[in-house]
Amino acid sequence: QVQVVESGGGSVQSGGRLRLSCVVSGLPYGTYCMAWFRQAPEKEREGVALILTVGGVRYYADYLRDRFTISQNTSANAVYLEIEPLKSDDSATYYCAASTNAPDCLSTAKALGVMDHKIGQQFRAWGQGTQVTVES
Repeated sequence: QVQVVESGGGSVQSGGRLRLSCVVSGLPYGTYCMAWFRQAPEKEREGVALILTVGGVRYYADYLRDRFTISQNTSANAVYLEIEPLKSDDSATYYCAASTNAPDCLSTAKALGVMDHKIGQQFRAWGQGTQVTVES
């Protein structure tokens, strides 16, 4: 059974720092990439960061790369997203997803920062999301 579990969300002051965690289990043959997406109320889903599990190559939405950092612990099948400094526009539900498909990973990497309800839909494993609220 595939499981994706996110944690680390909460309410944080603007300018602060947050670290989200995600653990994936049950995927056969491991993952090719893991990614973070977010969706704010009344907005489309957006991919924010992606990491290739072999080699650790990282991709970001261009306008977020100065504040977002994605990292992984491959031995734990875990991926992390650090955000600093937080801004009010970062308030959203953050989702972690994993893919075993290289073309899906690379096409998603190219589309990071684009708000589209279809982004990441081909990823086979998704978490339930963790809420981030940034208070000004």
